[in-house]
Amino acid sequence: MGVVTYEMEVATTIPAAKMFKAFVLEGNTLIARILPQAIKSIDILEGDGGAGTIKQINFGDASQFKYAKERTDAVDKENLTYAYTMIEGDVLIGKLEKISNEIKFEATPDGGCLIKSLSKYYTIGDFELKQEDIKAGKEKSMGLFKAVEGYLLANPDA
Repeated sequence: MGVVTYEMEVATTIPAAKMFKAFVLEGNTLIARILPQAIKSIDILEGDGGAGTIKQINFGDASQFKYAKERTDAVDKENLTYAYTMIEGDVLIGKLEKISNEIKFEATPDGGCLIKSLSKYYTIGDFELKQEDIKAGKEKSMGLFKAVEGYLLANPDA
């Protein structure tokens, strides 16, 4: 088994606490409402949203995947961090044991935030994960952040 690490940063004009609340705390309902073609639903299978929660993401018709299961590892509302691990689903393409993710929302001087994401891909056997494949997946993740940002800009009271 190998581990491939990938880091990404996304700048948004939304304050860090508001972006964290929308993406992490309300993401289960908000993301499917904003991007129904990409995410059909996010269902909590067990837990209360905190550490140990298992949820299933059911992808929409625009996705090449059907579903993924994630385990929440940590939610820190004070430090605006969120950690979760993708533990099951066709998104792992039969070649990955899991994908662990850590996301931090940091305030920027202009009132927006910088979202820092660290992902670790745990490969099975001697499978080699290509950086361009990771980058393509991360661009979709960036699209989620930007969609949430667009929704919050259009709905300032949300």
